This record gives sequence, structure tokens and C-alpha cells, in this order.
Amino acid sequence: MIEINGKPYTGQEQIKSDLLTLNMGPQHPATHGVLRVEIKTDSEIIAQATPYLGYLHRCFEKHVENIDYRGVIPFVDRMDYLASMSMELGYCLTVEKMLGTEIPKRAQYLRTIIAELQRIASHLMFFGTYAIDLGAFSPFLYAFQDREDILRLFEELSGARLLYNYIWLGGVWNDINDDQLRRIEAFCDKMEENLKKYHALVGENKIFISRTANVGVIPVDMAYQYGATGPVLRGSGVNWDLRKTRPYGMYEELDFDVIVGEGLKGQVGDTWDRYYVRMMEMHESIKILRQCLDGIEEGSIMGKVPKVLKVPEGEIYMRTECPRGELGYHLISDGGKTPYRLKVKSSCFTHTSMLPEMAPGMMIADFVAAIGSIDIVLGEVDR
Repeated sequence: MIEINGKPYTGQEQIKSDLLTLNMGPQHPATHGVLRVEIKTDSEIIAQATPYLGYLHRCFEKHVENIDYRGVIPFVDRMDYLASMSMELGYCLTVEKMLGTEIPKRAQYLRTIIAELQRIASHLMFFGTYAIDLGAFSPFLYAFQDREDILRLFEELSGARLLYNYIWLGGVWNDINDDQLRRIEAFCDKMEENLKKYHALVGENKIFISRTANVGVIPVDMAYQYGATGPVLRGSGVNWDLRKTRPYGMYEELDFDVIVGEGLKGQVGDTWDRYYVRMMEMHESIKILRQCLDGIEEGSIMGKVPKVLKVPEGEIYMRTECPRGELGYHLISDGGKTPYRLKVKSSCFTHTSMLPEMAPGMMIADFVAAIGSIDIVLGEVDR
């Protein structure tokens, strides 16, 4: 006879176990950077998850109060270091709007081309690392092979492979030549075919679907509550993309679709939908690139910006659609050579704040899939 606490065990009693506290991170590959998540588990089931931030905090917002407006650009590069061009574009648009600077048409086309190439590079990184999170290694190699074509072009244009300082106040630093434009066109042709293969290899894979469908569901109400944006919001079925709803640069003149989650493999808003949105967005980026290649015209790449730059007194909030969601810059100027205040609203930060609500009831392995699906970069979270 088995006894528990001195009483005979008949098989009907429920055995309760104590919760085990585990640290996932900050040096854990599944947390996509130096994110620490304290999880309380009952065996393999998560009861509670608490994210701890700040391991990559660089005092960015305080630093820029002592740096002139041009000197801020290398600092914004280091927020989302996997989408540095997008960080630069948002900041430059913010300052230019305060200055009333007119950007030459060629520079606007170049900015759009660079921004969409950066979006593809970022989503390829997501595709590769997400496959690794779920146990597949080969897609990572394929993704990096294609991403290398983009980084090589960025290196030719800016001299750097990761942190570029390419988009400047008034335009861009360096022009693009005809050979590079032809290479972008060839890249679009190649990527279009490759993306179909990658989706067939991963997205339609039975094991991948079983690991992602109906896992980490973010309902529309929850997405609105936490201020989700970008692929996370669109993965929940919400048709919202700043390039369409609040267009900037050349986007108003371009034709492309907004991809939303449809629940093709499970519930709308699950981790598979967030994967699907990013994969299909790369097709739309290729569509945008083709239109830019057809429409780009000769001309200057820099508008008129004063050498000694002083932004008029006032404040502005400007947001752009980056690969991971909306990035907002709240700039306050006192009329001097440096920002009085530059506050950055990070989509990665708001998405990280959703983890405590998503986690309870999940298995640990499913929680890894959920973290990967919101695609955070800790440089932008911590700033």
C-alpha cells in the first residue's frame, strides 16, 4: 500500500508539486539576446514568466542630449542593430520634418530601396534563427547566404556591414551606380524563387506546423491592450501598416499589399501566423523594390541642410514601419545644436511586455517558440 502524508493513496487524490523557479537567460540562445526571463514551472508547464530587461542598456537617450543632430545617427544605428537603416530613416525623417527640409526625389527612392532591402535582411534573420529555435539548422544557412548579398551591397554603399551611418539629414551619404541597381534586380528575381522554397521547406513542414499552430495566440484585444505593432499586430489579423495608413517617403506612390494573419494552420494570431506574415512581407518588399528600380531618376542625393544645424524650438512625434514594428521618435528642441530630449518608443519593448500574459499554461518548449515569434532585438528594447 502506497502512503502519502501517512494516508493510503487510492489514485483519486491530486498530487500537488511546488513550483520550480528557473532562469532563462540572460545568456540563453532562445532569448534572442541578453533577455532574462524568470519562469516558475510545474514540471514542463509554465505557471508564471517575468522578463527582466536592462542588460544591454547604453543610456542612449541621455547621451544624445549632448551630441549634435548629425552625431546622433551612429547612436540610433545601435538600437535595432539588425535593421540599422530603418533606425536611421525614422530619426532623419523626424529632424527633417522639424527643419522643413525637402528631400530630392532620387534620395527618397534610394531610402525606400535601402529600407526594403533592410526589411528583407531582417526577416531572413528571423526565418533562420526561428528555425534554429525549433530544431532545424539548414534554413539558417540558406537565410544567411541570401542576406549576405544585401550586406555586401550595404558595405559598398556605406563602408560597413552592420552599423551604417548611411541615411543622413537631407538625403543619403553615397549614390548608387547602375551595376548595383542591376544586382538588386537580379537579387529580386533570385529571392522570389528562394522564398517559395523556404516556405515549402519550413512553413509547410509537418513538424514546424505542430510546433507553431495554435501556440502563443495573441488575440486582437490583447494586441491592442499592449500596443502591439508590425508583424505581431498584423499576425493577429489587423490590417495596419504605416506605409499604407500613414505613408511617408515614396510609399504613397507605390503599390503593395498588407499581409495579415488568416489562421491558415491554426488560430488567427498564433506563432505560425506571425511567421507567415514575415515570409509574405518579403514578397511585398520585392514588389516595392521592382517599382523603385523602374521609377528611380537621376538627380541630387542631398537636400539643403545648414552646416551649423539648429532645429527650431518645438516638439514632434514621428513613427515609421520598421521590420519589427513601429518605431517612434519624440523629439523636443529648445532651438540649440543638440536635442533637448529624444525619447524613442520601441515596438520590441512593448512586445516583450506581452510575455507574462502569453506564458502561463505553456510548455517551456512552446514558450521558446513564442519568444522567437515576436522577433525582438534587445538593443532596441534596452536602448
